[in-house]
Order: sequence, then structure tokens, then C-alpha cells
Amino acid sequence: MYHHTQGRPTRQGHKGIPEGFFEEEQGLDGFYGPVSHLIKERPSTRWVSIEGELKPRMYDLVKFASGASATETSPGVSQLIGQRWLYNSDITVSTLWVKPESDPSRHISRRNADGDWLYFCHSGRGVCLSEYGLLEFTPGTYMVMPKCIGHSFVVTEPTQFLLIENRNSHFREPDRGMVGRHAPWDPNALVKPDLDRLYEHMRQTGFDSRQVVIKHTDQITRIGYEECVYDVQGWKGDLYPYTLHMDHIMPLMSHRVHLPPSAHTTLAARGFVVCSFLPRPMEEEADALRVPFYHQNIDYDEVLFYHDGDFFSRDNLHAGMMSFHPAGFPHGPHPKAIEKVKSKTHTDEKAVMIDTRWPLHRDAALEQVELKEYWKSWMKK
Repeated sequence: MYHHTQGRPTRQGHKGIPEGFFEEEQGLDGFYGPVSHLIKERPSTRWVSIEGELKPRMYDLVKFASGASATETSPGVSQLIGQRWLYNSDITVSTLWVKPESDPSRHISRRNADGDWLYFCHSGRGVCLSEYGLLEFTPGTYMVMPKCIGHSFVVTEPTQFLLIENRNSHFREPDRGMVGRHAPWDPNALVKPDLDRLYEHMRQTGFDSRQVVIKHTDQITRIGYEECVYDVQGWKGDLYPYTLHMDHIMPLMSHRVHLPPSAHTTLAARGFVVCSFLPRPMEEEADALRVPFYHQNIDYDEVLFYHDGDFFSRDNLHAGMMSFHPAGFPHGPHPKAIEKVKSKTHTDEKAVMIDTRWPLHRDAALEQVELKEYWKSWMKK
């Protein structure tokens, strides 16, 4: 398809929108493919009724009791994946709670034979012990745990992870294009596991894991050993777990025009991407759109987990909530956000966004924590 124009569009997307009009972006392939910008007389979210399952949804995961399990895919799975929320053949999105144990020897070694795990630490702190060494995590830490690598958690306080399972590929760096190898994060920002610190921790705490719990085809297998399973004396290669903290991600910015969500991609997989929304300066030019634009990400479902800060594009939000905007309808900022942003010079929010190429299914447990009237929040009051 070739670029074409009709009527009176803007010269530049997200900029120079005529007073009293609204822009909607419609794009394929997560905004990497063909994209058009439509100038409309009224907001794209001006619905007054929705009948059916396709609608914007908001969930308050804080309401779900820490460590509880409302659904169980098979016996023992919840202790590895926590509570499942959304899923398809490419991905599972869950919340996992890890509590301090009085007896360190009770810690098991966990493995996922179904795919890679990406842990995002929402609250709490501690260390992850693995065959490759020790990794630390604090709120805002991403931890990539490749498929089948054994690991254990030791936490100093109750810890909550957003847990993303990559079921049919492996996590990789995003395409960096013209911005080069050191944006949006420098490869040196990745923290590698420390083997020496692993054994120092085991000596100091008496940690001794002799049971491996493996998830395979969403079933649990337990393997027992007579000695501790962590006995690696050296390793080399380019397969290992690692961490990346949000503080070490440098968000791409333009002072002249609002960038699409794809500019904030942190990690990519075959069927989805994981993005990080971080504090940044607002667009400065007078005719620049300063809030997330109305858009249809036509090929992708969108999940947004609110981690910390002031979430200016939505009203009545707090950390620990999760929105779900399936493909098929336009969405964008709430009316109050459009007014609120006029007085802001910087964003102050930290959030994890997951865009999935294929539709997500909702776990039955979401029914308990859904804000049923969320789709009405764009309507005039």
C-alpha cells in the first residue's frame, strides 16, 4: 500500500491537530506496519452503551488476597505461577506472591519446562538463587529466567511479582533501529548472576535445596535429591538468567511530538512485546498532543499493569491495578486527563505494558476483581 491523503489531515501525526478536533491512529503490527491518522470531529471513545464481551476492562489486583488462589489449573501449579489472569497459546500473565520462610532449607528449586519466565518485582525484595549464581531484585526489577533453569527465591519481606510466561519463544532485545545498541537500555545495564555470591549466601544461611519442582505441560513433577541441587563450580556461554531494573531504562522521547507505545518496548517475544512506561519530560511544542492519542492497535490486545506513580492518562487509578483493552475498538485518555496534562511538565508513572498478537482469554478469577463500570469512565458525567 502507498501513502495516500484525503480531506484535511495534519502534516505530522500527533501534532497540529485543529482546535476542537480529535486524532485517532489506526495501525497494524503493533504500529510497526501500515498506519493512518484520522482527524475526527468527536472523540473516538464517545460510546454510550456496550453490549457484549468486547469492552475495555479494569481490574484491581490489590483486592485479591495475597498468596490466595481462586483457580487451579492442576494440583501444585499455583505455587509456581501464582494466580493466572490472562492467557493464550503464546503467553500467560499471572501474579505470584513469595513469602519469607523461617527455615531456608524448605525452599524448593523451581523450573519451567513450558517456556521462559519474566518476573517483574512489584513489591518486596530479596535474592534469586540459580544454577548460574545469585541475582538481587527490588521493586521495579525485571528478571528473565530462561526455560528449564532451576532457581529459588529467598525474600526478606512479602514479595509480589507480575509473572509473564513466554510459552513458544524466548525473550530477546527489541529492534533498536536507528537509535543504536545503547537505547532504550544499554547492554551493560543487564545484571548477570554471581556464582561466588551464591555460595557465600548458602554458607551464611545454610540454604540447602534438595527438591526440584518442574512445570511441564502445566502439570507438576517433583524430583528429590540427596544433596543440594546447586553445585555448579563454573560456567560459560550466552544462556543465563539476568535482571534489568526500570531505573536503568532510558525512555525514548521527542520534545516535539508524542511517540507511539512501540517506542517503549523493553523485551520482545514471538507473539507479544513487553514495554515500560517511565517518568519523562512532556512534549513542549504548543501544537503537540501531550496525552496518549486515541488509537486502535488493530492486531494486538493491550494489557497495562500500574506499578508506581501518578497515572495521568486514567482517573481513579492506584498501583496494583491492571487494565485490559482487547483489539477491536478505539481507546485513549480519559476526559479528565486531557485537562490535567495541560499543567504538567513531566510524567510521573511507572507501568508495564504487554501487547499480544493474538487474543487473550480471561481467567475466571478476574471476575472477582473487575471494576464493572470501567467502560463508562469515558462518558460525560
